[in-house]
Amino acid sequence: MGNWPAAKSTARRASTASCPLLGLLIAFTFSCAATRFDERRNLIVQETNDIGTAYLRLDLLPASSQPALRDLFRRYVDSRLEVYRKLPDIEAARSELVRSNQLQGEIWSQAVAAGRMSEAPPAANMLLLPALNQMIDITTTRTMAAQVHPPMVIFVLLFGLALVAALLAGYGMAGGKKRSWIHMIGFAATMALAVNIIIDIEYPRLGLIRVDAFDEALVELRASMN
Repeated sequence: MGNWPAAKSTARRASTASCPLLGLLIAFTFSCAATRFDERRNLIVQETNDIGTAYLRLDLLPASSQPALRDLFRRYVDSRLEVYRKLPDIEAARSELVRSNQLQGEIWSQAVAAGRMSEAPPAANMLLLPALNQMIDITTTRTMAAQVHPPMVIFVLLFGLALVAALLAGYGMAGGKKRSWIHMIGFAATMALAVNIIIDIEYPRLGLIRVDAFDEALVELRASMN
């Protein structure tokens, strides 16, 4: 028991050293998650704009080829919305993504064929095909952006540091005659809340903090196609 004050003092110094490191890691992880969250929201808006631009440029094609392409566009937007509505069912979302890619191919093939028709203006393919290309490319960009997350070791380190900090803080308090429940509960609640918010922001289709509201832009675009 004679070494208890020294051990407690050492534990407090270790806790003091580990808490700033934990805070720095939480701040870094939160900042990165928030940046990716904003990027995903911006990509939804960008895809909506790309699809809307390509849809408007269908007016450049001969009138006889427009109805079939417009119908394909409506089906395509429905499919794109379904990809994210089916989450967190990953397999169902992937199946819908395959359907979206098939519709992209059909749209491209029909647009190229329509642009080669004799009654099509020379600028039809020059203006429509780049817009279609952007519409297709943004799909890949969004799919990859949804899969970008910190390495798992970052989350392991975050949980590990939180446990170590809690252990050291508890060890430092163990020699006291009274327990500070405010400090104990406050520390645990703060860590749990911070980690939960980071995970929610990092996976915005699975938790409470979501990007679903921005899908309304695609929904409105789909309604304008009727």
